[in-house]
Amino acid sequence: MSGTSEGPRPAAVAASGTVRPPVTERHSADRAAAESVARAAAGHRDYRGVFQTAHLAMAVLDHHGTVISANDALAELLGTEPGTLFEQTAADLVDLASDIRTWHAYREVLEGRRARLRCTRRLKHPDGRALWAEVNVSPVPESRSVLLSIADISDRRELQARLRHLQMHDPVTRLPNRTLFFERLTSALDASPYNGGGPFGKGRPYGGGSAVYSEGGPLGDTGARGHDGRSYGHGGTGRIGLCYLDLDGFKAVNDTLGHRTGDRLLAAVATRLTECADHDGYTRSGGHLVARLGGDEFAILVEDSTGTEQLADLARSVLTTLQLPFDLAGQRLSVSASIGVVERAVAGTTPTGLMQAADTTLYWAKADGKARWTLFDPERNAHRMTRQALTSALRPAIEDDEFVLQYQPLVGMADGVVRGVEALVRWNHPQFGTLSPNRFIGIAEEDGSIVQLGRWVLHTACRQARQWQRDHPRVRPLFVSVNVAVRQVWDSDLVTDVAEILAETGLAPQLLQLELTESAVMGSAGRPLQALQALSDMGVRIAIDDFGTGYSNLAYLSRLPVSVLKLDGSFVRGFRYDDGVHPSPADETIVEALVQLAHRLGLTVTAECVETSGQAARLQRIGCDTGQGWLFSRPVAPERIAEMIAATAPRS
Repeated sequence: MSGTSEGPRPAAVAASGTVRPPVTERHSADRAAAESVARAAAGHRDYRGVFQTAHLAMAVLDHHGTVISANDALAELLGTEPGTLFEQTAADLVDLASDIRTWHAYREVLEGRRARLRCTRRLKHPDGRALWAEVNVSPVPESRSVLLSIADISDRRELQARLRHLQMHDPVTRLPNRTLFFERLTSALDASPYNGGGPFGKGRPYGGGSAVYSEGGPLGDTGARGHDGRSYGHGGTGRIGLCYLDLDGFKAVNDTLGHRTGDRLLAAVATRLTECADHDGYTRSGGHLVARLGGDEFAILVEDSTGTEQLADLARSVLTTLQLPFDLAGQRLSVSASIGVVERAVAGTTPTGLMQAADTTLYWAKADGKARWTLFDPERNAHRMTRQALTSALRPAIEDDEFVLQYQPLVGMADGVVRGVEALVRWNHPQFGTLSPNRFIGIAEEDGSIVQLGRWVLHTACRQARQWQRDHPRVRPLFVSVNVAVRQVWDSDLVTDVAEILAETGLAPQLLQLELTESAVMGSAGRPLQALQALSDMGVRIAIDDFGTGYSNLAYLSRLPVSVLKLDGSFVRGFRYDDGVHPSPADETIVEALVQLAHRLGLTVTAECVETSGQAARLQRIGCDTGQGWLFSRPVAPERIAEMIAATAPRS
């Protein structure tokens, strides 16, 4: 700690400096002030002796920041002789010019414009050891002098560091815990110049009065440090990456082998993860942070990421390493992990957003089969977000009348006359536009709102069918076919609902057809079978939708109260000539056999997805009763169905 400056002085030093008077003149002018400062500090008549022998390291500075008097404690603290401190520059002795904000605050104290400066500095003793010092600078009243005092707080800092280490590290794996992980993640994002940060992150404001500064990161160092002691900084790529993982089947290890074995496994996993991260981080500044976030969840934070390929390589390495057997106190265990990988630009990224993306991607890895890594997919995430938005809006949408029904004609194959219509629900979503059933029916079945929605569809369709009947009394009334989800049968009193709706609307039971999927009907027993039988006894027709794609146990057809089979469109598509594709003889044979079987059981057959006249002709030839598809009509509004009915009305 010589009197020379340890580095270039900030530009502000030269700008604010003034021409100093000769040393002898300054010395004689400020000596009296220095003595009064020492007297006040010591509170003893022999103030010179007390000042020199005080345990607190002190020095009196002139208004330029030059030492004009220093005690023995200061010389001992700095590892030098007392006489060498005279005429030294205080800013050089305790490194007050290393950052611009501290330097400006110090200058304001010297100039009498600030009451006090207190800061922490990490100093290097001549014997090589480092020490932490709390530096206080304050002006002397009625004087142009300044009192500098320095307290060695190395022991306190070391204790704080140890306590912090205990608070910020997991006791089982000794890895950084969730708190330290988020602190470092936040620091990495805030300090990056790509997120508006700089040498001091997003800036710690200081203002008038007294200034209190604490240099550096979590331990007060001049640069924040990770769990391995390596410094981490601001990054040069403007990107950040995260591997978020948990162990597959860890709960079974805890439940069967006990928590002690589980803890040993977690510690062994932590060791392997650290090795993977250190190996990948050898050529990268600062390495990677490995943390245990809780339970069997771990994270590897990659600052200054070079791209998704780096993250993918790291994830592959982790999977390969973890799949090797673990030897734990004589027990040999094998585990796997699922990993969510996220890599993105620092600009605009928040800790919450990054972790949400990582959590979502980890869920995908689990859902896709476990023991794998999955990269965040914005398109897939957008679909997930849309699904969440639809889920939260579904029930209110029913109450707000955002759903409408369209109707697709069911046409007799022999004469081309419309026999009935199928009611198809649409959601007029205020944000996403018109949504078809495949966008929301599955969601409705999952959250149970299908019961409320299904009741609305049933009531609306029956009321519309009855209205057509009233408007066209001379035309054979159309039946209306309504899809029913299996959950409607289980979670509601479907029989009572149907009876009440028919009574309210005045529609005859014979004009209502309920469609259930083959997978829902086949194997029905107990309550579903009883409900279907009660509906059939009421006069309602029961149709099996998408027949031929599911279980197809034909023996059930003789036991179920079914009136109609609706052949899945995959069979009909095999009949096409029009697009140059030769028809499938097997499809035609299967359809013909099914039609004959259905007729012998007293059932009628409807073919779905009829798109060409060639298909219609062949379906008619093999005896199919009705057809449905774009050849006849797309799903249309009820007004269009009314026009079709009017066109078939007999003329008077």
